Amino acid sequence: MQSPCTMSESVLSLFRLLGSISGILQVTSLFILVLLLLKVAQFYLQRQRLLKAVQHFPSPPSHWLYGHSREIKKDQGLQLTLKWVEKFPSAYSRWLWGTKCQLSIHDPEYIKVVLGRTDPKVQESSRFMAQWLGYGLLLKNGQAWMEHRRMLNPAFHSNILKNYVETMADSMQVMLDKWEELISHSPHLEIFGHISLMSLDTIMKNSQYYTKAIENLATMLVTRIRNIFYQNNIIYRLTPEGRRNLRACQLAHEHTDRVIRLRKAQLQKEGELEKVRQKRHLDFLDILLFARMENGSSLSDKDLRAEVDTFMFAGHDTTASGISWILYALASHPEHQQRCREEIQSLLGDGASITWDHLDQMPYTTMCIKEALRLYPPVPGIGRELSKPITFPDGRSLPKGIIVLLNFYALHHNPLVWPNPEVFDPFRFAPGSSYHSHAFLPFSAGRRNCIGKQFAMYEMKVAVVLTLLRFKLEVDPSKFPNPTVTVTLKSENGIHLHLKKLQKPWCDKERL
Repeated sequence: MQSPCTMSESVLSLFRLLGSISGILQVTSLFILVLLLLKVAQFYLQRQRLLKAVQHFPSPPSHWLYGHSREIKKDQGLQLTLKWVEKFPSAYSRWLWGTKCQLSIHDPEYIKVVLGRTDPKVQESSRFMAQWLGYGLLLKNGQAWMEHRRMLNPAFHSNILKNYVETMADSMQVMLDKWEELISHSPHLEIFGHISLMSLDTIMKNSQYYTKAIENLATMLVTRIRNIFYQNNIIYRLTPEGRRNLRACQLAHEHTDRVIRLRKAQLQKEGELEKVRQKRHLDFLDILLFARMENGSSLSDKDLRAEVDTFMFAGHDTTASGISWILYALASHPEHQQRCREEIQSLLGDGASITWDHLDQMPYTTMCIKEALRLYPPVPGIGRELSKPITFPDGRSLPKGIIVLLNFYALHHNPLVWPNPEVFDPFRFAPGSSYHSHAFLPFSAGRRNCIGKQFAMYEMKVAVVLTLLRFKLEVDPSKFPNPTVTVTLKSENGIHLHLKKLQKPWCDKERL
């Protein structure tokens, strides 16, 4: 039995312990409060700095905490973007949240100034994309970018691209044969999924399941950029979307590694570059594997995968977007569609194989393709992080560190640049017509313009030619597309058309 003295000591010890815990809790609470106050002060100072930086550029009304994020999320069919373009003719500041602001520009003179500089890609979004694409040509900056660009230029020489026309036509014919079979059951067809597979097949064979991973990664990238809670890697990886992103990256990388491994094995059997060239046409992957940097070294495995991932994404997703929207535009304007078909028929005569030389002999079809790319640019915008202050032609300026969004979609729909911008008018691009050098930028411009723009343009032409020779295209009145921005311009509900097989095709499809 404990004595009264011992019991008193136990009670006192308990009170001391409680007092210690209470003290620790008070100190912890005080520490958390100080951290919170510091974060509030940091938030306030950062916001004030941004407000001062963009003070000369008007902005739509925004919330102090979540900015324009709610409006952007609800921007159905990019109608809000078009409204802001009319209200702010050159530029406007766009707040993703309280301390993240971009200057969105859609004036050709503004864009010309930015593209004439050497500002790097936006560091934050590049960091997110690098987990998927690695630091290939798309994400590199400075001297590293310049060295890789010079090394990759030969892969896009016209002598190499000529060899792809036959591959493009073969891949298209496989898809069109499938369409012919599908419309025998129902004339309604969602075309983007089919075109995405076809364009990837043009670059690398047997890559069908890869497209779904790319589609998911592109969507999750935009979601992450716009969500303040997804900026931290640790927090993002703990979320369900972060785990889905990791699985999609792994799938894409496994596919790329497999493609590279198989091609390396093939090249080891075929021998040196000149021996391979004598046996067959070189493609992009061949040139990458034989490529040498200026110091004579070949690409590391890491750099090689980054370039292949970049090309497989940029070379098929943007082209698939462009072809899909071009076909939709032609379906929406049957008179232009028919005129293109007649031009193609007169060029190909009795159905001779489509060749490289044919692709520059269809002016009206080219005009229609360009007008469709104006209305629906495959890459709706790109970002730059200012490495030094900038002054625009009207005298307004921005300090170093501000993010500038070159909004090509807004530029192409700016009524001060393109009168009646929502009207499909191919004659804007008629031979001899004039427009600002930076008014039409489906492939960007300047030193960092799209390295594969010629490849993409010719693939679009091949797709249009072969499709119009076999099908009449009509819009599906029950499913109009709803444009939305991921990395490329997509439709939230797909691109649905009504296809009719031509009773008397202009050419014998077996001979194309």
